Amino acid sequence: MTEGVAAMPDERRTIQSVERALDILEVLATGADEMRLNEIARATHLNTSTCHHLISTLLDRGYVGQNPRGRTYFLGNKTLELSRSRAAMIDLVQIAMPTLRSLNQGTGETVHLDVLRGHDLTTVAKLDSQHAVRVVTDNATKAGAAHAAATGKAILAWLPETELNRILADKGLQAFTDVTIRSKDELVENLGLVRRQGFAIDREEHQPGVVGVAAAIRNHSGAVIGALSCSMPTMRADRDQLARVCDQVTAAAAALSLRLGDAGADAGDRPAPRPLPACRPSAA
Repeated sequence: MTEGVAAMPDERRTIQSVERALDILEVLATGADEMRLNEIARATHLNTSTCHHLISTLLDRGYVGQNPRGRTYFLGNKTLELSRSRAAMIDLVQIAMPTLRSLNQGTGETVHLDVLRGHDLTTVAKLDSQHAVRVVTDNATKAGAAHAAATGKAILAWLPETELNRILADKGLQAFTDVTIRSKDELVENLGLVRRQGFAIDREEHQPGVVGVAAAIRNHSGAVIGALSCSMPTMRADRDQLARVCDQVTAAAAALSLRLGDAGADAGDRPAPRPLPACRPSAA
């Protein structure tokens, strides 16, 4: 099963103000000391006024810092936060890969590790099924799909209500298929079921002909940081197979959470998964 993706045009388009702002950040990153405005302007080949406007914006966003005494500039904490976030994501994938491989081999199906980036669901690691007929996805189809995909629901179920409301206000409830959840009340009810049973299921809610099972993963503080999933064609998702996959996915998510330092994954602080009843067609 393959999703079609429209081809991107070949021409390269850039936005001058963005390029200039990036030039400023690169100059500050390579400089040994803090720099004055005229030094930055000279290094980036910008006039002082333009350079000042760009730096002011970067200051407001935290990407540049200013020393009030010497009126000099340096890289702000936001750049460090981005670097740390990227490093943490790389670490997450490296730690998760053995669990993903085991789940992939144990189920024989496509497995994903998904996270929320901003308000969009994003796949950071994936291993494909070896079956001739298998599920094929890409990140382009997951934008705004947190309410539809199993991984998205597994994550949303544990978010504070205020954060859930922000995501819904930003992304809405797009209909990906005829059975995608389309109302907030229905979604809230569904997420409650996810919390009670310990995993989420989507039956063709995100992709026609595809069933997904997902469970949340947690870090050392117990916070949900993503979800593991197994996706399979409906032709292989009979009741018995789905029950087995539910067990395998929840066990894999608990094992990965334990590796990430979540003591509750082993101490029984989370709801115990209920395999078969939750796997009926009307379930999450």
